[in-house]
Amino acid sequence: MLKDKVAVVTGGTRGIGYGIVKKFLENGASVVLFGSRKETVDKAVQSLKEIDSEYPVEGMYPNLTDAHEVEQAILLIKEKYKRLDILVNNAGISHSKALYDYTPEEFSQIIDLNVKGIFYAVLPAAKIMKEQGGGCILNTSSMSSIIGQTSGVGYPTTKYAVNGMTISLARELGKDHIRVNAVAPGVTETDMVAALPKEVVAAISAQIPIGRTADPEDVANAFLYLASDQASYVTGEILSVDGGARF
Repeated sequence: MLKDKVAVVTGGTRGIGYGIVKKFLENGASVVLFGSRKETVDKAVQSLKEIDSEYPVEGMYPNLTDAHEVEQAILLIKEKYKRLDILVNNAGISHSKALYDYTPEEFSQIIDLNVKGIFYAVLPAAKIMKEQGGGCILNTSSMSSIIGQTSGVGYPTTKYAVNGMTISLARELGKDHIRVNAVAPGVTETDMVAALPKEVVAAISAQIPIGRTADPEDVANAFLYLASDQASYVTGEILSVDGGARF
């Protein structure tokens, strides 16, 4: 579905991001994954190469809150691969702190990565995509962007912003043949969920209409669809992949 496409996936070393990278590779894309540290990037690339030594995957670790570093990394990818077809902005952080425990610095930190970090990647990537005649930008939103959450106000605030950025960029960049969409996952079997007691996970699952939490592959499949030509007329969408948990 992505044969000969070149993709960048931020936050691609674990969880949903790693699942997206793997799914894209399985479907013929060349992928550059971004992570926060060289050690985690190297480990993820090695893990993928152990699955298939022929996978065209490599890693980089620019500081996503530094506009210049992000731009330089994306320009290096353009220089090597001569194009950039897909940008997946998946990197993000969350806090579950009560408002009264938040500090302004913590709020700024989550805004810097979850919102500014996306903008910093979109700006150089969109310029490349416009020049080559089109492309696809995908953002990771969250179920909390639709229903909010009971604490940790910074995270849903950023995901509401991601939705607004996604829809606005879709309207602006459509004329340049750049599609922009987002996926809003529900509770997914990442490291954070895996660390929870089984009874807690069971209680969460009982509240989801489908009756289970998501596997990263469930979410990666949504990204695959939106990145592929099968979604050539889909833009400005926030696709919920949450088992109906928002109802």
